[in-house]
This record gives sequence, structure tokens and C-alpha cells, in this order.
Amino acid sequence: MGNEAIGRGLVEAGCTFVSAYPGTPSSEILGAVTTSMDEAGSPMHVEWSVNEKVAFESALAASYTGKRAAVIMKQVGLNVAADPFTRSTYLGVKGGFVVVVADDPGPHSSQTEQDTRLFCLFAKAPVLDPASPAEARDMVTEALELSERYEIPVVLRPTTRICHSRQNVDLRPVQDLERKAVFEKNPGRWVATPAFLTGLHGELNDKLHRISGEERFQPTATGPGRAECCIVASGIAHANVSDLLEEMGLGDRVDLYQVRMPFPLPRDFARNLARDHEKILVLEEPDAVIELQLQGKDKNILGRLTGHVPGQGELTPDVLHTILLDFLDLPEKKKNGGLQQNPPARGRRPSLCPGCPHRASFYAIKKTFPKGIYPSDIGCYTLGMNLGAVDTCHCMGACISQGAGFYHAHAQDGDDFPTIVVTIGDSTFFHAGIPALINAVVQKARIIVTILDNSTTAMTGQQPTPQHGVLADGSPGNRVVIEDIVRACGVGFLKIGDPYDLEGFSTLLREADSFIRSEKGGVAVVIARHPCLMDRKNPARQERIPMEILDDCVGCGICVQQFECPAITLDEKEKQAHIDQVLCVECGVCETVCPTGSIVRKGGAK
Repeated sequence: MGNEAIGRGLVEAGCTFVSAYPGTPSSEILGAVTTSMDEAGSPMHVEWSVNEKVAFESALAASYTGKRAAVIMKQVGLNVAADPFTRSTYLGVKGGFVVVVADDPGPHSSQTEQDTRLFCLFAKAPVLDPASPAEARDMVTEALELSERYEIPVVLRPTTRICHSRQNVDLRPVQDLERKAVFEKNPGRWVATPAFLTGLHGELNDKLHRISGEERFQPTATGPGRAECCIVASGIAHANVSDLLEEMGLGDRVDLYQVRMPFPLPRDFARNLARDHEKILVLEEPDAVIELQLQGKDKNILGRLTGHVPGQGELTPDVLHTILLDFLDLPEKKKNGGLQQNPPARGRRPSLCPGCPHRASFYAIKKTFPKGIYPSDIGCYTLGMNLGAVDTCHCMGACISQGAGFYHAHAQDGDDFPTIVVTIGDSTFFHAGIPALINAVVQKARIIVTILDNSTTAMTGQQPTPQHGVLADGSPGNRVVIEDIVRACGVGFLKIGDPYDLEGFSTLLREADSFIRSEKGGVAVVIARHPCLMDRKNPARQERIPMEILDDCVGCGICVQQFECPAITLDEKEKQAHIDQVLCVECGVCETVCPTGSIVRKGGAK
């Protein structure tokens, strides 16, 4: 897989420090590093950091010592790391430093479709754009060598279709660079007060100018040479359009350029394009980074900015097929004989897994406070919206801040404020929830913060949280316990409950509501603690409770429509619910959910 190829490439290239925060589509890269790190000749430090900013800063410091380092994240993770990232291009590095940022055109599992290449243009960081898993692995070494040659961070930007596609990739020997950590003090560079920054900015601009002339990163072309029409593409768009040109028999009519380094764009490239071709199409996703740098050089450049390429979304083969037909003015019969376009298949909407403890938490919250406001956060628990218990989801950690904002807006109107129940996952709490919790306490917000503690980072592949006390390579580390942090933040009410016990958990929520409305009320925290059933590493064992539905079921639909258990279906014609024993995990929570007592333990009575 592309992510495995990148991880292997980091080890082969002699990286000795690799940090990350999990986020699809990048999550598997660090795991691939731990798989190969035993082959490394030098000791390696590999870590799941609490967020991308911390991960970036730690790896950056390692590069200051002359060792090769890498940090891994997804595109919205770069927003979290933006502060150190933008400064690092000014101050530079010593050992090679590669920033792997996986973009998600589409988007498939992200809150934005943002383009890291535009971020790199803004931050003045060179960026490499692989078109295949094998090329992604090769670019790791190229990025590290470029970084060391110019003492600058270099971004490797795979996209979802690179990260998750598969290709045979030959393994290479692992480099042992035999470097010892040496930090050379230079306050004028590493501290860099404003007096130094103008000079450093000038040096950065000079670096980018020299990098744009690197022969190694000049665009390569296939086709007849100096054809009337040419296509400029990068990343997976290049791979897709290359296949399409061959499939459509157009390879001898069009010159196809692959841009491996979208920024800084090689400085002579635009002039040569304008000289050699009458009509130029730029294919890139999701935004117009190459096209933006070419604009003004030639009036015949077509792309996203001109409306000839859609302004959003992936450049999938079917989308590219339509673009090519229009760009090349192909006749109608050619259009009809092209690529087969199938309508997208309709599927079931995403849902929490059978037996997911978050479902029970959300059901209890919604039932206890039917008129509440429910800010939530990034994770699989965002699917609480299906249960009507998630009203907002903005970015990592924002739910607590937004909960406080909702409270203060309502409190201005009088004492009768709605119950505001925030939900945040355990990993997200460590990532970005702690500062927001401190602020809510200081500002006297009267909200209930429910920390959904399923003992893992579930959505991205079961990575450990700081509460595990387990490092990225599986070795033991030191534990940081959530309730200790909550108490240290000054929270006056803290209770822990198992959401599988719906009645008991609902009682805790009502106690929390009484606290926030009391004379000394403030932030109340309820920890909903039950392990994720999908985490095979979790040692916890839960009681299995076989369930059945009696014939007196009235078909009210609460178990299906309000509780949304995927293991229960409703026959509306017969007014009867049924349990799919293949999907059922025998959690037993549905027994409490059923208002008529028709869902019971097998062999038991109502």
C-alpha cells in the first residue's frame, strides 16, 4: 500500500526520528515505520504525538541535531501545525526533514478538501507530488536529500488514491548514516527575533530560486514532442490521464508532462510550454497550484481557474474522460465510444458499529436532555448526528469552546439556559480539548463535557492514546490518566460511568445538570468509559448477553430509528423488529431501550 511504501522509504532513507498524529488517509505510515525499524542500523525514535503541532516541533528539533527526521499528518493536521511549519522555512533545518502531509481530495474522510500545495506556496516550502506508491517511496529519499542540500523542510504530499492504492515495490537496503546528534548553537538563526527575519526571508527566497532550477525535478514529458496540445499534470491525476490517453488511442496526439515538484515550479518550464504548444491543459487536484504559477505566461492555459476543469472534487477517470473530450474537440461518435461511466452505487449511510458504547452515550444524552444543545467533535462519534445528539462538529477540540460560547450567549438573556452537552473522544481530548477545557473553567461556563473514553483512537486504526501507556512500537511508556488532567484543570464535578448501563449513566448526566445549575456550578465532566469493541488489543472482556425479540413487539421502531442499532431491522408491514445474529455483538443495551419490554435476554422473561 502507498502508506506502507512511504513508511518503508523513511526507514530506508536513514530517518532516526519519526512522529505523527493519526488521520485518514495517512494513518498507516507510522505503523509501516515500526514494522521496518528493526532493520535500521541506528536507533530510531517513533511516536504517536498528542497532536500535529507537538509532532512537528519534536521532529524539527531532532533535525536541528543533524539527524534525518520526519513528521506525518493529514491535510487538516497541517492547520494544527501551521505555526511551527511557516516559521521553519525561514529558520531552516540541518538534518533532512520531510513533512508527509496526506491530502484527501473528494473529500472521503475530512472536514475540508484543502490543498497542501497551496499551503506550501503560502509558507514557501518545496513540495513533491507522487503519482504512485513506488514514486512516493522514491520521493522520500529525494525530499530528504533536497532538504539537506538547502537546509529547508520539504513536504511530501500523497493523496488518498496514492496512500490507499497498491503496487509491487522492491525493498531496498536500509541506510545507516551513522550520525551523532550535534546541536550547533546559533541564536541569530534558531531564536531569530524580528531583526533577523528580513535577512532570513531573503535567504529563503534565494533557496527557492535555486531549487526551481534543480535538474532532477524538471517536468518530464511523454508523447510525440511539440504537439499542438499538451497536458500538464501532477500526482494521481497524471497517472489517471496517462492511462486514459493510452486507452483512448490519443498518446500520439498529445504531449503529457508530469510535474513532480508543484512548488516551486521549475522556472523555465512556463516559457518552454508557451514556446512549444498552442493549447495547454492543466490537471491537478483539488486546487489550481501549478495553473496559478503558469497564469500570465500564456493565454492558452486552461484548467480550474478558467472553468475547463471542475473547481472541486477528485479528478477520477470518468471526470478526466469528459475533460479530455472537450479539450481535444473530439467528435460525438468518439465521445460515445469512450470510457464506460457507471452511476455511483447507493449505499447505506454510515453508522456506529453494533455494540458501540458511543451509541449508548448519545442515546442517554438525547433521552435525558431532549431540548439540549449538543456540540461534538472529530471522530467516529460524529455519527452521533444520526441519533440527533450532535448539533455541531467543526475541528479538533472545538466542541468544548463552542459549548462555552453557546452557554455565554444564552446566559446573557437570563438564568434559564439550555443544557449544553459536549461530546469529545479520549484521543481528541488529549489532542486539543485540554486548553479549551481550561478556558471554559476559567470563564465560568456551565456546560456538561462528556468524554467518550473507548480506550483507543478508533476512527484511524486503533492507535494508542496517552492513557494507554503504550508507545508506537508497542513498548511500555508512562500513562497519563484523563481524570487526573480534568481535576488539574479545575473542574468541580467529575463522574465516571459505563454507558452500557443506560439508567446509571443517565443518572450521572442528571447529577451533572444539577451541578451546573447550582450556586457553585461550573463545568461538569462525565467520562463515558467502555472499550471499543473493534480494538483487538484491548484486554477488556465484556459480558455477552444473547438477545431475542418477542412476538409482542409493536414495531415502534425506537430500536432502529432512534437507537439505530445496525443489528436490528424493522419489518414495517408486519410491525415486527428482528435481530440479525450475524451482526449482533450481544451487548444487551437494547433491552433497556425497548419501551415495551419486547427485547429480552434469551431464555429470560420480560
